[in-house]
Amino acid sequence: MASVRMGPQATQIPWARGKPLAWDVTVPDTYADSHINSTSITAGAAANHAATAKSAKYANLTSTHIFVPFIIETSGAWNAQAIELTHEIGRRTTAVTGDPLETIHLFQRLSIAVQQANAVSFTSTFKSE
Repeated sequence: MASVRMGPQATQIPWARGKPLAWDVTVPDTYADSHINSTSITAGAAANHAATAKSAKYANLTSTHIFVPFIIETSGAWNAQAIELTHEIGRRTTAVTGDPLETIHLFQRLSIAVQQANAVSFTSTFKSE
């Protein structure tokens, strides 16, 4: 599997500068034939490539939305914008709940979701008898 795509999502209320936030989640397979030449040399290469492609694809949104390509490779590498957005969501959640661990918990939940999807993908390659 080369990648998992969720499709663009957006907030209904302004996120910053009076604009709503739009994001698109992609989970490229670090070890796919199409990525292995770059990911074997540079950690996060597939994530960075996908983020660049998403930013170009949704460039027209920047007049009305704040767009964030949210990319996590199957190996766990994140693009910089995904890290920044997760930190900001954590900060905003902490401001509401008062729990200083919100950011850490959010990173953990997202990382576990990727690991669970990896496990499902891996176990589906076995033949059932």
